[in-house]
Amino acid sequence: EVATANHVELCLSSGIDALWIGARTTVNPFYVQEIAEALKGVKIPVFVKNPIHPDLGLWIGAFERLNKSGICDLAAIHRGFYNYDKLIFRNDPKWEIPIKLKEKIKNIPIICDPSHIAGKANLVEDICQTAMDINLDGLMIETHTNPSLALSDVEQQITPERLKNLVENLILRR
Repeated sequence: EVATANHVELCLSSGIDALWIGARTTVNPFYVQEIAEALKGVKIPVFVKNPIHPDLGLWIGAFERLNKSGICDLAAIHRGFYNYDKLIFRNDPKWEIPIKLKEKIKNIPIICDPSHIAGKANLVEDICQTAMDINLDGLMIETHTNPSLALSDVEQQITPERLKNLVENLILRR
């Protein structure tokens, strides 16, 4: 995850082959522009997480800034939106927002981050199914061989075995 031009330089010098712009960075057009300028002339996939609040304009603006800098290998990551109310999910999925993004930018792949939406491992499968049902293009799921030892987001980690079963179930349901 990159939030500054310096992060971009460190990643590129380390041979990282894909980058993502986090939700808290997407909300700041100045940071996105700085990242876009640092990536000029670089051919690398860039994933852009939705802003923390449901602002489609900010999300689209991030893609426009990157595209104007010549970055064409772009994808969106839908990780849900912060909410002040305590809902079942950590982040409110507001499925209508990625659907509208797909209408506005027709060729943008949208990857769902069900782990961040759910916030709890036992809810990840249902979020995955919804993402597939509305034809999102892929899933980014947090896994760990021992979720209780994960360095972050312990509650939303699933084991590789559970991931395998989840994927098999999703394939059977499609």
